[in-house]
Amino acid sequence: MGQDQTKQQIEKGLQLYQSNQTEKALQVWTKVLEKSSDLMGRFRVLGCLVTAHSEMGRYKEMLKFAVVQIDTARELEDADFLLESYLNLARSNEKLCEFHKTISYCKTCLGLPGTRAGAQLGGQVSLSMGNAFLGLSVFQKALESFEKALRYAHNNDDAMLECRVCCSLGSFYAQVKESMKIALQHGDRPLQALCLLCFADIHRSRGDLETAFPRYDSAMSIMTEIGNRLGQVQALLGVAKCWVARKALDKALDAIERAQDLAEEVGNKLSQLKLHCLSESIYRSKGLQRELRAHVVRFHECVEEMELYCGLCGESIGEKNSRLQALPCSHIFHLRCLQNNGTRSCPNCRRSSMKPGFV
Repeated sequence: MGQDQTKQQIEKGLQLYQSNQTEKALQVWTKVLEKSSDLMGRFRVLGCLVTAHSEMGRYKEMLKFAVVQIDTARELEDADFLLESYLNLARSNEKLCEFHKTISYCKTCLGLPGTRAGAQLGGQVSLSMGNAFLGLSVFQKALESFEKALRYAHNNDDAMLECRVCCSLGSFYAQVKESMKIALQHGDRPLQALCLLCFADIHRSRGDLETAFPRYDSAMSIMTEIGNRLGQVQALLGVAKCWVARKALDKALDAIERAQDLAEEVGNKLSQLKLHCLSESIYRSKGLQRELRAHVVRFHECVEEMELYCGLCGESIGEKNSRLQALPCSHIFHLRCLQNNGTRSCPNCRRSSMKPGFV
C-alpha cells in the first residue's frame, strides 16, 4: 500500500470513527498498519489507534500501539514525532496507573531538544505528569505540573487543555480535602498545615487570591506552632507570589525577605534558590539593576553550592531542556557530555560506571 492509498484509508477510518462506527474504523486502520510501507502514514495511523483505544478504555491495547509508534518515530528520525510518541506512551501508562513510568516518560519528553510540537504538546506533558504525581499523592509536585499546564493553555489559547487541567485540579482538590478531613479527625497538625498550603496554592493558581491569603495565614500559624521552619518558607513564598499577582511588589519583597531568613537558618539551598529567582523577576520589573545583579549572583552561588551543574561542561543543569544521565555513584551529567567523554568511569569520583540510569 503506497502513500496516497494509505492517506485515503486513514481518512476513511476517520470518517467512520466520527460517525460512531468505531469497530469498522479500527478494522480499516489495522489493515493500513498491516499493508502500508509508508512510515509517515504508519505513524499517523498508530496515533489514531492510540486515541481510539484510549477513548474506548482499552488501555493495554493503547499501550501496545504506543510502543510500536515509538519505534516508527525512531525510524523517521524526527524529534516532533518522537515527542508525540513518548507522550502517548506516558498517557498509556497513566491510564494503567503505572505512575512512576508515566513520570519517567514525561521527563523524557521534556528532555528532548526544542521542537515545533513542543509548544503545543508541552502543556499536555505537564498535565500527564501532574496526574501521575496526583496518583502517587505527591501533592506539591502535582500542583506545580498543573500550574505549568495551565500556563501553556493560557499562552496558546487552548480551551480544551484548560478544561482538562481544571478537571484534574478538581480531583486534586477532592483528594486534599479528604486528607484534611483525616488530619482533623486525628488531630494531625503537620498534615493540616500541609493541606492548607495545598488549598492555598490551588486558589492562587486559579487567581482566587482572596481565598488564598487566609489559607496561607492559617498554614503559617500551624507551621510556626509546630516549629516547621521549612513549611513557613513555603507559606511565605506562596504569599509573595500572591502579592506579585496583585502587583504589590514591595509587599512581595517583604515576604521574600522573611522567607529568605528562615531558609538560611535551615540551610535549605533549594528554597533559597527559588526565592532568589522570584526576587530577580521582581527587581527586573522594577528596573533596579544593582539589586537584580545581587540576586543573580546569589542564584548562581546556590546552583554551585547544590552542584546543579554538569561536571564536564560546567553549564547549569535545568537552564535548558537537556537530557541528563545519572551514574550509579549518583553524580549527574548532560547525556551528550558523557557520550563525548568516552570513558566508563565517573568524571567526578572516577568510580567505574555500570549501565547508567536516565533521569
